[in-house]
Amino acid sequence: MDWLTSFIQDLQLSGPALWHGLSITLKVVISATIGGVLIGTLLALMRLSSIKVFNIFAKGYVNLFRSIPLLLVLMWFYFAVPFIYTGITGNYLTIDTALVSSIVAFMLFEAAYFSEIVRAGIQSIPKGQTSAAYALGMSYSQSMRLIILPQAFRKMTPLLLQQTIILFQDSTMVYAIGLLDFFRTNYVRGDLMSLLTQYIIFAGLVYFTISMIATYAVKKLQRRLSV
Repeated sequence: MDWLTSFIQDLQLSGPALWHGLSITLKVVISATIGGVLIGTLLALMRLSSIKVFNIFAKGYVNLFRSIPLLLVLMWFYFAVPFIYTGITGNYLTIDTALVSSIVAFMLFEAAYFSEIVRAGIQSIPKGQTSAAYALGMSYSQSMRLIILPQAFRKMTPLLLQQTIILFQDSTMVYAIGLLDFFRTNYVRGDLMSLLTQYIIFAGLVYFTISMIATYAVKKLQRRLSV
């Protein structure tokens, strides 16, 4: 049990670094989820629009990002964000490039998946709701904002949260661009202290625990909303 004792003792010392890594992971997940849902909602409305240009753009966006591996998207934005920023402003980025690139990449990538969830949620609302809104004198934007979207979001909230759990699990891919998230922090610490196996197992248990608790909470919420 010496290996376990050594790991527990070192874990106490590395606690602040691991908490910081977990905060980076949560920052990426929360930012990407909020931005992805907003962009995804806009894409869903464009996809359902009668304006052909909007429809084609939204469909192309969704098909593009759903056809490209997430790791490749991360690498693209990791090199593209500083390049574009320098080209536009003439200055170099003074912020954490890996963090910004990760948030942007996850946000735009997940928006393609969120948009399909939102579109399905909107289409699940009976058309009579829209007709009733029009009969009350509402415009399309008013009926969508006040009548359709609130009901749709109530139905699709569990699906959005399930996709967020997947996003949380996929966030470990930021390891490829050097971001010190929770997984990479564990890897670096374990490699430094010759406790790599222990730290990798610990990281896996943390991801598993958080995902299981979140999944249970989503299922409980889904049962409550279905009443």
